[in-house]
Amino acid sequence: MLREVDAKLITQAVKEMCISANINLQEDVLDSLKGSIAIEESAAGKGILEIIVQNANLAREKCVPICQDTGMAVIFVELGQEVHITGAGLEDAINEGVRQGYAEGYLRKSVVSDPLLRVNTGDNTPAIIYTQIVEGDKIKITVAPKGFGSENMSRVKMLKPSDGVEGVVDFVVETVSIAGPNPCPPIVVGVGIGGTMDKAAYLAKKALLREIGKHSDKEHIRELEVELLERINCLGIGPQGLGGRTTALALNIETYPTHIAGLPVAVNINCHASRHEERVI
Repeated sequence: MLREVDAKLITQAVKEMCISANINLQEDVLDSLKGSIAIEESAAGKGILEIIVQNANLAREKCVPICQDTGMAVIFVELGQEVHITGAGLEDAINEGVRQGYAEGYLRKSVVSDPLLRVNTGDNTPAIIYTQIVEGDKIKITVAPKGFGSENMSRVKMLKPSDGVEGVVDFVVETVSIAGPNPCPPIVVGVGIGGTMDKAAYLAKKALLREIGKHSDKEHIRELEVELLERINCLGIGPQGLGGRTTALALNIETYPTHIAGLPVAVNINCHASRHEERVI
């Protein structure tokens, strides 16, 4: 039996999440930042981490954005196949929520209507929306505002199968090394392996949503996550690029089956303000 969901509920949820995600840094990220202070060997790096934590606390207390770049709204939807949305279409309801959230939350509007003509839409829409049909009668929505200081440092490479694990490791480490201070480290690194070019990029972005400290349930992927994080933190980039071992707080890998002739790899980087919030309707 279908469950009817009013589109206004979706709009309200997205609006609230857009505001909250930009103001309230998730506890797992905040805890990781605090933990990094104790092990950071660089005095400058330690001081920067302390300031980042202070900034996050002030944002929460004063209800202001963690960062002036309040991002392009990236939204993941798990839509139950037994749900019927009434009153408006799913994407229209989501975009209306983004529109209201960025207006009522006094969040910076950063979206242009054409990538070449560069005219601002004025309301931070349209959002980037990924929809997955799942079993059940619920709608799970995850809002992840994505700043472009980090987004611009992301890369995709079509490796050959013969490149193997070493090729993947070299590409990921190279990507972070090239990024240097630009994505405002300490960063969170999402890696997508497999599928096609576009699927790998999607996997890399989705990997950023995983709670910091949680690894893949696949043993060989978990081991690769640990190895890559260590390699990255040995680059010496450090907090805000001023040196130290806290270059990344986490590295998460998502995989998908791929073609026998390919090994697509994507790296999506997030700054220390790794913002996302989810809700189930």
